[in-house]
Amino acid sequence: MKKIPFNYFTYEADKEEVARVCNDNFEDNGKYTQSCRKTLEKLTGAQTALLTDSCTNALEMAAILCDLKPGDEVIMPSYTFVTGATAFVMRGAVPVFVDCLPETMNIDPEAIETAITCKTKAIVVMHYAAIACDMKCIQAIAAKYNLCVIEDAAQCIGATYYGKYLGTFGSFGAISFHYTKNIHCGHGGCLLINDPEVVERAKVVWQKGTNRESFCEGKVDKYTWQDIGSSYVPSEFVAALLHSQLSRIAQITSTRVKIWNAYHDYLKNLDQSIGVQLPSVPKGCQHNGHMYFLRMPDEDMKLSLKEYLSVHGIDAVSHYVPLHDSPAGKRFGRVGSDMTVTSSHYNRLLRLPLWPGMLDQVPRICELISDFFIKK
Repeated sequence: MKKIPFNYFTYEADKEEVARVCNDNFEDNGKYTQSCRKTLEKLTGAQTALLTDSCTNALEMAAILCDLKPGDEVIMPSYTFVTGATAFVMRGAVPVFVDCLPETMNIDPEAIETAITCKTKAIVVMHYAAIACDMKCIQAIAAKYNLCVIEDAAQCIGATYYGKYLGTFGSFGAISFHYTKNIHCGHGGCLLINDPEVVERAKVVWQKGTNRESFCEGKVDKYTWQDIGSSYVPSEFVAALLHSQLSRIAQITSTRVKIWNAYHDYLKNLDQSIGVQLPSVPKGCQHNGHMYFLRMPDEDMKLSLKEYLSVHGIDAVSHYVPLHDSPAGKRFGRVGSDMTVTSSHYNRLLRLPLWPGMLDQVPRICELISDFFIKK
């Protein structure tokens, strides 16, 4: 029995690019970092792209650049990865957790507006499975209350909303290049900056709080400490790997979308007969094939299917546990809306394997899923 892992990656096509770094005299923010930045700016249309060691670092930079102070409130979904909250808690801000929409598991715009208070300074959205939040509505809310919008676009490289790249709707967008993502360099990220007024400060924060970037650009004859910041610039080894991956982004995205579509086609009748919910893609959303998931009728059936697939060599996994129910979520944040959807959907969700090279395995996985329900 051939086992199918949840995720599988290989750097075989990238080895030559990385090996070149060993033969170069390089420094941080060298030619590979600069090349990746230019590629991402051209791809997304962002004002500036700054590579980071992780998407977490990118979110932490966004929190700094939003000038958050202790006690400021930041509205965000409870159904998200933990660093979507910790980046803001580290600035003393209070995460205000709100519910998600049942169709997409994305943040509910109505819940955002209900949760706004005089302390609210920002809205953090997370585009789940690289399927866009309702950014038209969210941008209108942000404009109405003069709030900063930060996009956690960790899963979204190559995904768009009405033709515009995810991560470029808010003032800031954070992307992940973790090895579980479509385009990856082991561990990396990027901050997209869409507000031209904060570009120069962002470069200072990125370079340990100094104006070293201006020095490297020949704008000053020496650099000095200017602001708060940290060591967010990744190594050239990471950038070289990312450079190689980015050169194949169209091919990788196309391959993953084909696998996503194959799942969707094979499983399209499940939701009509037994109450299984398949992913929903609203009008205007173009995802990147990052993730395919099922929402089962209840948690017990989810666990049973997961075990059934495991016995047959298929690795399927659950996803986020809501932050509002976590020990730290209760300590540092507060609940800003009813949590009916989040609480009732998260424990029913099962993610299926999806990685380039497994297209021919989709029929086997789907047949096993169908067999599971027949035996039920």
